[in-house]
Amino acid sequence: MTDVTENVETDAGTARVTWHPAKKARFLLAVSHGAGGGIGARDLQALAAVLPGHGVSVALVEQPWRVAGKKVAPAPKTLDVGWRGVWPALLGARLPVVAGGRSAGARVACRTATELGAAAVFALSFPLHPPGRPEKSRAGELLGSGVPTLVVQGGNDPFGKPEEFPPGSYELIEVPYGDHGFAVPKRAPVSQDEALRTITDEVVRWTASLA
Repeated sequence: MTDVTENVETDAGTARVTWHPAKKARFLLAVSHGAGGGIGARDLQALAAVLPGHGVSVALVEQPWRVAGKKVAPAPKTLDVGWRGVWPALLGARLPVVAGGRSAGARVACRTATELGAAAVFALSFPLHPPGRPEKSRAGELLGSGVPTLVVQGGNDPFGKPEEFPPGSYELIEVPYGDHGFAVPKRAPVSQDEALRTITDEVVRWTASLA
C-alpha cells in the first residue's frame, strides 16, 4: 500500500504524520522522534519498513517544532500538547493505537498513554536520566504508563543502560553494544543490520503477543 504524509493541526502548531499502512492491520504503532532528530532515525525507518508486513501499520509522527524547522525541542508539556493534538488523526485509522517514541518521544508516550487510551506503549531508547546524572531519574514516567509497555534499550546507552532500569511490569529488551541511537561499534561482534533486526524482531513478537 502507498505511504501517505499529512499535516495535522495541533495547539502546539502543525504536526506531520507519515503513514505506512499494513494490508490487514491489527494495530497502529504511532511513533514520534526524539529531541535531537526526526523520523529519519535508523530505528524508526526500520520499523516503518518491516512492521506493515506483519500486520502492524506504522505512523511516524513529527512534532510541530520539527515541522517548523526549529533545532531545539520545546518543554515536555509542549511536546505532550503536540502529541495529544495528533491523537484524533491516529484514531481515524480505526485500529487500537500503540503509543511509541524514541528518547523524548518515549517519555511523551508514557506520560499520556492512560489519558489518551493507548493500547500499549513502545519506548525506544528511553532516557532514564541525563548522561552522567543517574540521580535525575525519569523512571516514574515509565513506571506510570499504566498499559503494557516494551522498552528497547541499547546496551551502551549513556541515558540509561539496561541494568540501571528499576524493576517494573514493563518488558525490557537489550540491543547489545548499541548507543542511544542504536549505533554499534565497528569492532562489535554484531553488525548494525543485526542490531536493527533485533529491534524489529522484538517489536513484531511483542505486538503479536498483544493481539
